[in-house]
Amino acid sequence: MPTDGAAAIGVDRVSRHYTMGATIVRAVDDVSFTVRQGDFLALLGSSGSGKSTLLNLIAGLDRPTSGAVIVQSRNLAEMTPLELARYRRQTVGMVFQAFNLLPRMTLEENVELPMRLAEVSRPERAARVREALERVHLEKRLTHRPGELSGGEQQRASLARALVNRPQILLADEPTGNLDSSTSDEILHLLREINQSLGVTMVMVTHERRLAEQFADRIAVMSDGKLTSDGAEA
Repeated sequence: MPTDGAAAIGVDRVSRHYTMGATIVRAVDDVSFTVRQGDFLALLGSSGSGKSTLLNLIAGLDRPTSGAVIVQSRNLAEMTPLELARYRRQTVGMVFQAFNLLPRMTLEENVELPMRLAEVSRPERAARVREALERVHLEKRLTHRPGELSGGEQQRASLARALVNRPQILLADEPTGNLDSSTSDEILHLLREINQSLGVTMVMVTHERRLAEQFADRIAVMSDGKLTSDGAEA
């Protein structure tokens, strides 16, 4: 649940348009909403509704055509590439539908990688890897490679990797898209536990209304690039 009324993320009249030949594709079209600190927001919509594009804008992976994405009082559109890279390392963690684990690395090495990029000291890295893997119940699989893990275990590993730099915001793009119903619930219970116990602000993109209604505090619905519901309490 939200820890207070402070805004963690502010999306202000944001649009992201692409040009394809003579056609303008309005992937995100004049969208505004606020995510409070500690909230768990589900962005619900069908394929092509613009929800993943919007998540990428919040992640600083893309820049809006117009409008502003404000995170912790800073406009991402005004950040330099170096500042955006630091933002992605230190402020946000991301979990994707594809697990994106490196197959030749052990689980320990995969989870450690973001800290190496962030230049965290070696002694601290080992402790934080174990802490992250304990949180997702994979501490006994340190030396396993991704191919030796089930789909659910791989997604839990990618969640540990997203948490290891201790982000204040976690962004999840269809995190259960490659999982069966039972494993999906397991992952969502973990996300909810992280949201509640650590106070991490969470934005999850999904097309599954059942998961959004069961686990999120709020649901915002997107269709054809527009927000059709403003994210009232679920």
